[in-house]
Amino acid sequence: MNTKAKGYILGIIAAATYGMNPLFALPLYAHGLDADSVLFFRYLFAIPILGAMLRIRGRNFRIGRHHILPLFAMGMLFALSSLTLFGSYNYMDSGIASTLLFVYPVMVAAIMTLFFGERLTIQSTLCLAGTIGGILLLYKGDGTATLSLTGTVLVMASSLSYAIYIVAVNRSRLQHIPTLQLTFYVTLFGWMLFAVRAILHHGVCLPPDGHAYLWLFMFALGLLPTAVSLLCTTAAIHYIGSTPTAILGALEPVTAIVFGVTVFGEVLTLRDVAGIVLIITAVSLVICGAKGIPSILVRLRKMFPSIRHRKSF
Repeated sequence: MNTKAKGYILGIIAAATYGMNPLFALPLYAHGLDADSVLFFRYLFAIPILGAMLRIRGRNFRIGRHHILPLFAMGMLFALSSLTLFGSYNYMDSGIASTLLFVYPVMVAAIMTLFFGERLTIQSTLCLAGTIGGILLLYKGDGTATLSLTGTVLVMASSLSYAIYIVAVNRSRLQHIPTLQLTFYVTLFGWMLFAVRAILHHGVCLPPDGHAYLWLFMFALGLLPTAVSLLCTTAAIHYIGSTPTAILGALEPVTAIVFGVTVFGEVLTLRDVAGIVLIITAVSLVICGAKGIPSILVRLRKMFPSIRHRKSF
């Protein structure tokens, strides 16, 4: 399997696992845990999981002194993205916030174009438009919700933090650090933000008595949407670049829709289907690549020759 194929597969896995957030987080919220507590345990459980992966792979925890500050900055960026997104839920409907969040692929493309001279192709532009259009179709609003200025600013801060993280991982000295080691320290430093907030806010909420199974949800939250998703995202960025990885992230709400229908009994509407098809089409164009599109069109063209070129019988 070539490098690009690995990158696309890892990008898809990253998006799919991150889309599992509602599956594990909603039961925790339903039993009284607040966003700060969920994020605290989400990162806390991810740290030993990533540490165990490091030891199993025979890697060490040693990093250079010149890497500490950039890793700390990346950890703060990633944690800030989570914190501001969850904070926005206090000011606006979570569906609107989640929809606004997916402006981050556009931010990634803009950063790469403005600061790193990456040419934004027609194909990339169409893919960005397709993913945004699909996400808007997946949004379910009741028609009465309004945008909050504070909530919007928080979501934009979340999107920008994540966009900068995606670019910086591939455009800084951190690109030379092994993916697993980088992910471990990003998670560790990110957790420190929630630990400080826990101290300042007099601790964290624990699952209520008689609901010990909720610890399994927190472990799963630390494993799949955090450790696995962050690990695969970082690896995908190294393999295929920042912009394609960001566009593949549009599969995250598709995963959420699938779990919503299969686990939470939500109804799959025609609008949902249209949004999913639009997103998958856009993502497929990214995977095909600029060089792959013309060859596909040529093969399709040969399947349907014009009448004037057909032989008469």
